[in-house]
Amino acid sequence: SLIYCLVSCSSRKRVLTEKFVAGFTFLAVSLFLAISHKYRGPAVWAGTLILLITGTLGPISAFKSINWNVMGIFGGTYLVAELFIYSRVPARLADGLVARSKNAAMALVLVCGLSGLISAFCENVATVMIVAPVAMVIARRLKVSAIPFLVGIAVSSNLQGAATLVGDPPSMLLASYSGMTFNHFFFFQGKPCLFFAIELAAAVSLIVLYIAFRKYRQPVPRIEREPILSMVPSWLLIGMVAALAIVSFIFPDFEYGTGSVCMLFGAAGTIWFETRVKKGTFSLIKKFDWDTFFLLMGIFVLVEALRAVGIIAGLASFLAQMTRGNTFLAYNVVTWTSVFFSAFVDNVPYVTAMLPVGGMLAASMSISPYLLLFGIVIGASVGGNITPIGAAANIVAFGILKKAGENVTFGHFVKIGLPFTVVAVAVAYMFIWFFWR
Repeated sequence: SLIYCLVSCSSRKRVLTEKFVAGFTFLAVSLFLAISHKYRGPAVWAGTLILLITGTLGPISAFKSINWNVMGIFGGTYLVAELFIYSRVPARLADGLVARSKNAAMALVLVCGLSGLISAFCENVATVMIVAPVAMVIARRLKVSAIPFLVGIAVSSNLQGAATLVGDPPSMLLASYSGMTFNHFFFFQGKPCLFFAIELAAAVSLIVLYIAFRKYRQPVPRIEREPILSMVPSWLLIGMVAALAIVSFIFPDFEYGTGSVCMLFGAAGTIWFETRVKKGTFSLIKKFDWDTFFLLMGIFVLVEALRAVGIIAGLASFLAQMTRGNTFLAYNVVTWTSVFFSAFVDNVPYVTAMLPVGGMLAASMSISPYLLLFGIVIGASVGGNITPIGAAANIVAFGILKKAGENVTFGHFVKIGLPFTVVAVAVAYMFIWFFWR
């Protein structure tokens, strides 16, 4: 009896130690990501190394926890998106919209809308960098501050990243966790899905931007049109989207289908770029976002540790007790909590950790998990728009403004970002509730 007691106490102590190590490591890494947007990959892998050294997670479990389909989606999509932006087609589209606008306010709203549409298929930071010069030219020629223009572009690009599977890491993580395919983001189980929720939210939130820009009634200044360097990247992007739709329809249960398609088109684009454009040996590979790539890999390991030691199950149990089986309350809690936390912390670790929490919470309430999962992704994807530190695209826009000599502050961003976020989330939130409750 004494031996059993000693073994039981030792086992309980080990479990508590593992929970502390896993929880503390995840929180420490999340805090670092919240205050610094440099060295994110190394920071996450430092946390992973701690888990391995302490024995909280074994190396085999760590390797198996990495979702290689998501890594393939991110890698291939990023390469194709970089080529699309290199082609200057997005800049040419922005120039065309500006030239056809009645006044500066409408031109800026259309440019923001375009940045959002591009971000549904391309990386948000790259979208901001390619569209921002158009807004900067308009601001200079109108002799006004470019702050509201750049903020509008950044928040629009962040919003639409959740519209498709390839738009943003949270969408990729959702697809991985729930088994959704590319086509499921449009229609799923006979119901309209995230794409339509986000597009409706984007359309309504453009009204917020128009109110912010309405005082700019001046005629649109003339902008020299960007020359298109090549149409090949555009055809690659169109081909990739078409292939994703076909594979999702024909092979919906092929675990690595989406990642394989994205990597195939990414590899084809890289070969074309390196052999035809000749901008330098492996120049496209060198520009690849390796930091985010390794961040994603490491986050899978950190979250697997949370699952293995029971922290995720414990959090789901706590939320189940708090919401007392009330579906509407649970939906509100996961959605608006996601908005709040994503305003200050990186949404990749947050979404990776919260998706299984949402799934377990739904199971404990005997409801479909998709309502809660969609709420988490919408809240986390759009919540970053509230502050300049909530998303990488915001930080880039902030940096462009600082470099241009603009005296931009935290309050300038919140002034547009907060109402934009509240309106966008509210619209998408009601859409999802109406169809998925």
